[in-house]
Amino acid sequence: MIDTEEIKSLIPQRFPFLMLDRVTELKEGEYIKAYKNVSINEEYFKGHFPEAPTFPGAFIAEAMAQAACVLLKKSIKDLAATKFYVTSVKIRFFRIVVPGDQLQIFIKTVKMTRLGGVFEVEASVDKTVVAKGDMTFACK
Repeated sequence: MIDTEEIKSLIPQRFPFLMLDRVTELKEGEYIKAYKNVSINEEYFKGHFPEAPTFPGAFIAEAMAQAACVLLKKSIKDLAATKFYVTSVKIRFFRIVVPGDQLQIFIKTVKMTRLGGVFEVEASVDKTVVAKGDMTFACK
């Protein structure tokens, strides 16, 4: 298990844009499972449909991207990269995410090198898939 402090040591994002609360499982080079607790106290809900707060799809994609970056950093031990650039995103969204949901994130490696990686990405709430697709990254 990887807690928030270790996540912060691996990727540059910080509050309010750190989108991972915990990594629950990780197999180096293969996959990662993580989650984000979606709380009504988060700042963006003031402007993202205040009468019916909805967790932005871009933030779901960001949470998946951050999990993929943690997987890269934990899999390639001496990876000096501190910047990760998403070069391709193909995600379909199936359901909205609201405050009180726990966003479960699953990332599976398709290909991984020191220059980046290709990943299958999936996010779910209560075992119902809310977003799914693939992402490609470059590292610097």
